[in-house]
Amino acid sequence: MTLTLQDVAWHRDVGQLIAALDKPNFWTLLIRLLRRYLPFDSWVVLLFGAGRPQVFAESPGADGGVDPLFQDYLKGLYLLDPFYIAARENPASGLFRLADVAPECFEQTDYYQRYFSLNVVADEVQLNVQLDEHRVLCLSLGSHRPFSPEQTALLGLLSPWLGALLAQRRHFEALPRAETAEPDWQSRLAQQLTQRELDVARLMLSGHSGKEIARKLEISAETVKVHRKHIYSKLGIKSHSELFSLLLKAQDA
Repeated sequence: MTLTLQDVAWHRDVGQLIAALDKPNFWTLLIRLLRRYLPFDSWVVLLFGAGRPQVFAESPGADGGVDPLFQDYLKGLYLLDPFYIAARENPASGLFRLADVAPECFEQTDYYQRYFSLNVVADEVQLNVQLDEHRVLCLSLGSHRPFSPEQTALLGLLSPWLGALLAQRRHFEALPRAETAEPDWQSRLAQQLTQRELDVARLMLSGHSGKEIARKLEISAETVKVHRKHIYSKLGIKSHSELFSLLLKAQDA
């Protein structure tokens, strides 16, 4: 068996990452390594569990500072993130593409048009490491252009190495106390809606079709329509966009 220079470089760099597992620059080294094999424009390392996601590391904003759009995500938009929803409903280790987890009407949502397409831009892949029954450690990569099948296949080949490194790195991360309180927008809407109506509203906002909502909540499609009518009536709105605007207003109140 003949090793290529690229093989040698990969093993050298992985060795450096292993040596840096307990060092502050671990995430920087990991991202630097990944950029040699895969083009991407943004990245974040998150812990999904009960309550607000915990951030271990993230790419800086355009001006080198905190990204305000990502702060909106952490305030409560994460509840509409298809990767978050998938990780909470079916926690599992592995590599996931946006196409694997996005609901049927995702690209038609205001979440996609007013947040995702501006912050992540075009495509996202996520490497998940399930830590226990409730928590999933995630390395998310965003791109201005869709990832090609060849690029996702390459990431799939690298993912066993990356997953093992992430699983070990979490032992050196300070885990702040998880915030289990509901985001402001959800608790405010809950003052006007029943729990079932709130569930329907959240699924609508995240891009689930009427049929998908009916299947998830184990109700009929007609019942979904009735709930949507009641939601709009109670909140004094007439559209999905107005519902999303209410979410943002409640979140910033």
